[in-house]
Amino acid sequence: MTRPDALRLDAPDLIAAMRRTLALEMDGLNALSGALGEEAAAAVRLIASLRGRLVCAGVGKSGHVARKIAATLASTGTPAQYVHPSEASHGDMGMITADDAVLALSKSGETRELGDMIAYCRRFGVPLIALTAGPDSTLARGSDLVLLLPAAEEACGETRAPTTSTTMMMAYGDALAVALIEARGFTARDFARYHPGGALGSALASVGALMHGGEGLPLVASGSGMGEALIEMSAKGLGCVGVTGADGRLLGIITDGDLRRKMSPDLVSESVDAVMTPAPVTVLPGLLASEALRQMTAGSRKITQLFVCDEDGRPQGLLHIHDLLRAGVS
Repeated sequence: MTRPDALRLDAPDLIAAMRRTLALEMDGLNALSGALGEEAAAAVRLIASLRGRLVCAGVGKSGHVARKIAATLASTGTPAQYVHPSEASHGDMGMITADDAVLALSKSGETRELGDMIAYCRRFGVPLIALTAGPDSTLARGSDLVLLLPAAEEACGETRAPTTSTTMMMAYGDALAVALIEARGFTARDFARYHPGGALGSALASVGALMHGGEGLPLVASGSGMGEALIEMSAKGLGCVGVTGADGRLLGIITDGDLRRKMSPDLVSESVDAVMTPAPVTVLPGLLASEALRQMTAGSRKITQLFVCDEDGRPQGLLHIHDLLRAGVS
């Protein structure tokens, strides 16, 4: 192996090599975009109509891409899984049912390990979609649909290692996934069900999952004195109190900031109705946490607490900006 201090290229040459790689891969993607036709739309319709799963298969670099395509589809509402062709030949073929379809990836279309899977699909009537650059290959001839990769130069020159071809395969998988998302009307809320963890899961969490509710909700009735409101604020420790009408709807909010602005010797004897900010901004429990944060920080607005109300305006919970920040919402 060449030592780092023995590299033949200096920094400008190395950057030029990387830019040449990206240019060739972009050329491949542009060619792929121009080559899309009815067979691509037919593949989307077939996948969308499945009662079972889309089984993605491939060997080597194509296998890695197949795994990624399966993961992307599964996380966006299309049941999918990866099955290794060699393992399929030794028992895992039973994972493929008559309700499924197979998406097989192979640049040449002559990957030997796919042979048994092709035969299995033909024998049991399992729809087979080929993603290949070989229009007359064994895989293409044995498939119901052929998603043909256009001729494109691999970026690695004389070594011919899969680069441009795997980039096109990956992009084709993404294109199928996005088309299926739009065809199904798959929403961010649907997406959130499959991504409960991490920063992405927090951003896609609903307000209802992060809010304070039940006995922890700071509320006083309209007509109450500020003394009662101060006790409620201190007891609940959320820096505010909501004022509700006789029908239970939220009429206003009193925050720590309101108290500082209106501080006077007579404050305790005041009515909450005289101190509150009427008609405060509220959100519904189903709103995405990321959207709630946007509303709290949009423009010059600096809202620290946000009441969560139902469709009739009755408080269901309270969202504090610290809750969103602790959850990693951004």
